[in-house]
Amino acid sequence: MLAPMSAPSDPAAAPEDESQAPPAISPAAALLYRALGLAALGLGIVGAFLPLLPTTIFLIIAAWAFGKSAPKLRARLYAHKRFGPTLRAWDRHGAIPPRAKLAAVIGMGLSLVVVMLTAANPWVPMGVGVVLTFCALYVLTRPSA
Repeated sequence: MLAPMSAPSDPAAAPEDESQAPPAISPAAALLYRALGLAALGLGIVGAFLPLLPTTIFLIIAAWAFGKSAPKLRARLYAHKRFGPTLRAWDRHGAIPPRAKLAAVIGMGLSLVVVMLTAANPWVPMGVGVVLTFCALYVLTRPSA
């Protein structure tokens, strides 16, 4: 899991100064982090329009990857009007807003119902249920905003 990152000094600003160079990593690693960030950002954008695909976790992953390879892109995510406050809350406190917790748990419940209705093997829903239970517990035990 991704742990919260260091707290920004200004809530509206990015966690790191935009002029600060990315950490010293090889060009190949920077390219991989940037590709991961762009893929996660793409999935996050798709998730904003598809009800069962999460958005925030992909944006958290994108911010983390951009923090290693492209601080200006990370700063743009943290400055975003809609998603910036949620990303900053996660960054500072590992916080998940109550509404997002509810949506996540409902989504997990619906996913389990779909698996229960479609799985041929009865062990599959049991395994999925155990994994989703631990995921729900993780989400519910995070601080609220």
